[in-house]
Formats: sequence, C-alpha cells, structure tokens
Amino acid sequence: MQKKKNKKVILFLLLPVAAAVLFLSYTGRYYRADDAARMAMEPDAAVLITKTDYGFFFDGPSEENTLIFYPGGKVEETAYAPLLHGLAREGVDVCLVKMPLRIAFLSPDKAAAVMRVQSSPHWYIGGHSLGGAVASVFAASHPDAFDGVFFLASYPMKDLGESLPAILINGSEDEVLDRERYSESLELLSGDVKEYVIQGANHAQFGSYGAQKGDGKASITMEEQVQQTVRIVTEAIQ
Repeated sequence: MQKKKNKKVILFLLLPVAAAVLFLSYTGRYYRADDAARMAMEPDAAVLITKTDYGFFFDGPSEENTLIFYPGGKVEETAYAPLLHGLAREGVDVCLVKMPLRIAFLSPDKAAAVMRVQSSPHWYIGGHSLGGAVASVFAASHPDAFDGVFFLASYPMKDLGESLPAILINGSEDEVLDRERYSESLELLSGDVKEYVIQGANHAQFGSYGAQKGDGKASITMEEQVQQTVRIVTEAIQ
C-alpha cells in the first residue's frame, strides 16, 4: 500500500517537470529569420535600427506615426525586418516587440513597455498571425491610446468598439489562417473596417523565414508580398 502511495507521489511530482520539458521542446522549435531578413536588419541612410529593451526600433523619416508590431507565434522577431524596414522607410516608424519564447500571449501587455520609453503623436498596433490577435487584446483594453489596429493574416480576439479603425490584410493562398474563426471574428469590429486580399500571397511571406507547415504555395515572391503590404499600411495611415 505504501509503495503505491509513493509511486503516486513521485508521479505527481514528475508531471510538472514533464509538462515543462514538453513546453520547452515545443517552443524551442521555431521559424528563424533567413538571409533576407538579416540583411534588412542592417540600418541604411533612410532607416536607423536600434536594439532596445523591448526589441528593436525601426526609425525612419516619420515624426508622426509609430506602429507597435507583435510577431507571429514561434517566429523569430527579426524575420519581419524586410516588412518593418520598408514601413519605416515609407513614413511609419516601427517598434518590433520581442516576445518570451516567441509566443505573444506570454506577454500580451508588452506594448505598455514600448509606450513608456518611446513617444509618438499617433500610435498604431498590430501584428502577424497570433501576434495580431494578441495585439488586439491590448488595443481593446486601451482604445484611446491608438489610432488603428492592423491584422496581417490575423483577426481580433476582443471587441475593439466603434472608435478603433481596423485594417485586415490577408493572402489569397494562405492555408494557415482559420477562415471560419476569421469570419466569426469580424463581429468584434464595429468601427471603420477595411479588408485587403493580396492575390498570390500566403501566410508566411509577411515575414521572411521560409515555408511554414500547412501553408499554401505563394505565386508571388516575399518581396512582392511585403511591398504590397507596405503600400496598404502606409496608405491607410497617411
């Protein structure tokens, strides 16, 4: 009887350890920034890129508009450098947030840390995939802080109310995005809402980290998808 009891105690003690090992194993496998992303992390004459406590700041010619960007789940944050470098060059500074273990829901309020150290007349928030969904949670609880929310292959998790404009940008070949949940989530958007579908684009090419499991095959390049996304975002803001 005592031996059975001891086995149960040992099993009870080992379960959290096993769960932790599985979780770390899961988060340890992630999509890494590729060579194009690493090149885009280099500053140039138009964009200064600074490492910060919250991640990275892409500082272009704008003095008016700043976007807080949450990366997709299990994606190295610097994989979005081509997109964010392009945005900064075209007049939207970007605060790229580095998430714990590359999972945005582990630090949904990270935007608060950004806004404590950066200043901007006009703040926007958004992200890719899981990052966009988690960004919407912060935006919903701070609606007066932002002029708009951007969703790249993503959708809101909370009601954004009537005061927050929302821009949703998706790819026609995206097979990772849950289309049913996406459609249902539109009920959470009652303000100014604009949807864009980039023809030939898929889920992964909003970043630069290679192919993503379960995704559709894009018929345009990552560079083309990024260029179209930059145009949509900058036109929406300016």
